[in-house]
Amino acid sequence: MRKKIVAGNWKMNMSLQDGIELANEVNESLLNDAPSCEVVICTPFIHLASVAGIIDTNVLKLGAENCADKAKGAYTGEVSAEMVKSTGAEYVILGHSERRAYYAETPEILKEKVNLALANGLKVIFCIGEVLEERESGKQNEVVEAQLSGSLFDLTAEQFANVVLAYEPVWAIGTGKTATAEQAEEMHAFIRKTIAEKFGKDVAEATTILYGGSCKPSNAKELFAKPDVDGGLIGGASLKAEDFKGIVDAWKA
Repeated sequence: MRKKIVAGNWKMNMSLQDGIELANEVNESLLNDAPSCEVVICTPFIHLASVAGIIDTNVLKLGAENCADKAKGAYTGEVSAEMVKSTGAEYVILGHSERRAYYAETPEILKEKVNLALANGLKVIFCIGEVLEERESGKQNEVVEAQLSGSLFDLTAEQFANVVLAYEPVWAIGTGKTATAEQAEEMHAFIRKTIAEKFGKDVAEATTILYGGSCKPSNAKELFAKPDVDGGLIGGASLKAEDFKGIVDAWKA
């Protein structure tokens, strides 16, 4: 049985005080109405230690939005996987389309980050996905396969068991274009097939693949009903407790 996950990615939002308030609100809503899936909030680095102290990890897990590709040393401003783990975080998002686009993170850099995160006992939410030009030229499968193989295919099956994948149709984020539930399922099925070819069918069937497009309370149930969609990586809707809980509740029967 694959783990169902709804993970919030706060991005560069929320002061420390506002973040604590939001985490408290999400935590309370889940304690009052137990979720039918695993729920994770991935916060900016400065929030991690404070939020770890107030959430109940029986209903809400904590993650970071990134970590460094170096273990430690003279890298001013960077935050290592070891540091992230020491806050109480269990997850880290790596390879997000914004990191690839704005900070020139390559498959090689991401491979280092993944290895360090896993070595420090973190679970990785690894993002993959194509931009509009790649989708329009029919290269989406090729692009996603290269992102997987470039950063993850040196892992053992045991290591890969601690990786959650998140498919982001970058072309459908802020462009006015929308990825349908069918398009999401088509790509998720391709990703699972690619994993099966590398690690075997059992590993592929056990791999959680999240949808990272514009998932909202209004479309979450339709997306999550697809056989290869195991949850969502949620951006904007994770910044309001009510919206985030609405997406979590899409897993309820």
